Amino acid sequence: MTFMAWLNRPWLHFLVLGILLFLLQGALFPEPKPVIGPLAPERLENMLQQWVTTTGRPPTTEQQQRLVQSELDRDMLFQRALEFELHLHDTVVYQRLLRNMRFLGLGEGASDQVLYEQALEMRLHLGDEVVKRRLIQIMEQLLLAGYPPAPVTDEQIREEFEQRTVELRRPQRLSIEHIYFARPREAEAESVIATIEQQQLTPRQAREFSSPFLPGYQFDYQSPDQLARHFGAAFVKNLLEAEPQARQWVGPVRSTYGLHYVWVEAVEPERDATLDEVQGLLRRDLESAARTNALAAAIENMRELYEVRL
Repeated sequence: MTFMAWLNRPWLHFLVLGILLFLLQGALFPEPKPVIGPLAPERLENMLQQWVTTTGRPPTTEQQQRLVQSELDRDMLFQRALEFELHLHDTVVYQRLLRNMRFLGLGEGASDQVLYEQALEMRLHLGDEVVKRRLIQIMEQLLLAGYPPAPVTDEQIREEFEQRTVELRRPQRLSIEHIYFARPREAEAESVIATIEQQQLTPRQAREFSSPFLPGYQFDYQSPDQLARHFGAAFVKNLLEAEPQARQWVGPVRSTYGLHYVWVEAVEPERDATLDEVQGLLRRDLESAARTNALAAAIENMRELYEVRL
């Protein structure tokens, strides 16, 4: 049989025509993409209320758009995880569904496997926020495995260090001990201070004159912010205004609690940080930013698989 005769076979014509029709159907009438969104009104209202509760103010239009997009991205990641059937292979999801079944009092006396299968049949995994967070977390890890962030270089760390010099500046630090006079004893402060000076008592020796102070009496290498957490902002302001010098007593210094006679052991002035001091911090920040950017790029690519409705 010649080649031309073979090409004239009717069954071959039907086969070629069928393949062409199949390809045209896929090109002209593609399968509809899964739809993500829009958010239900009550869900959007809950998001906005949570924002107000956290920040104390309503979100701007731009902030609201970012909130909605972020929530839709979570839904998309969750949907993708379900399509991959990740919920069928994770022990955290397994244990969570068992816990929910027992909490609901369903399937009493049944084995764990039976309870788990019943939970899947009831679609409990679709409405559980813990399961959703877990599957989103797994999906993000899978995306990062496919879109790994670029490793941080020493040059990037040096550039980041130069750009954040002001932010990374090391604050003034003080090492102090103090004698505390609670408000009912404030009138005694002058005579006690005189005794300390006359007898040249050390801070530890002078502590017998102190009222109880729950945060303690000795504070080493503390920044003004750290001292403020123990004594209050008024104390720090009054202490710094007295221009404390190392190896000297200062005071009495008033705080919101009473009076303090303060021994200044050491004062370290404010200074620029060195690269060695902050290199670990900068590397972690840059790695976190690289991870965030890589994940954002992966999610952006994933959006092509869905019809996302704002």
